[in-house]
Amino acid sequence: MLMSRTDLWPLVAIAVATLIASATDLWKFKVYNVLTIPLLGTGLVVSTFLGGQDGLISSLLGAGVGFGLLAIFYALGGVGAGDVKLLTAVGSWLGPYLIYQVFVASAFFGGAYALALVISRSGLVGLTVELFHARQALADPMSWKRPDSTIEAEVQRSDRRRRLVPFAAMTCLGFFATMVWWGRDLGQVWPPDDREVVRSTANREVSR
Repeated sequence: MLMSRTDLWPLVAIAVATLIASATDLWKFKVYNVLTIPLLGTGLVVSTFLGGQDGLISSLLGAGVGFGLLAIFYALGGVGAGDVKLLTAVGSWLGPYLIYQVFVASAFFGGAYALALVISRSGLVGLTVELFHARQALADPMSWKRPDSTIEAEVQRSDRRRRLVPFAAMTCLGFFATMVWWGRDLGQVWPPDDREVVRSTANREVSR
């Protein structure tokens, strides 16, 4: 579905929502339902209005992908429920293809942030030890388990800023990074029609 650049207001809405989520996450390590639930609902409505049945299907798939990508990390205690709801809600606006790109970018920023935390807390030696343990864990997925201390308990610690990654803030960075990467294409195609986004990008790569 083609659109003019003046019709990119949905992206502005997502940008504002992720900035608000980033602010509350950095401030209180919390993402509120009063933000994520309406964002999910309006994402479904707007996508349906702009794309009809195809827009609704893409919106539902985007929400499902956003939820699925973080659900396992939530089960393992790596992120909070608010982070899962935020990515689900953003997925309802962007569709499955773009929300996956947002997740990959967010994970990159989150990983870099986590490395910086480890270095600031334990130095390079501590980082080496953490990477060694992470390598062992990746080699044996059956050993993965939820940590003894929950996210909720970690948030109450006085040193929480040296221990926790504010993933909503990383999602905000991931969204803006994705928009910069796809910017020219999104000026012509709205995200609910993921096939058009992919086709537009493929044409751009061929023309290089």
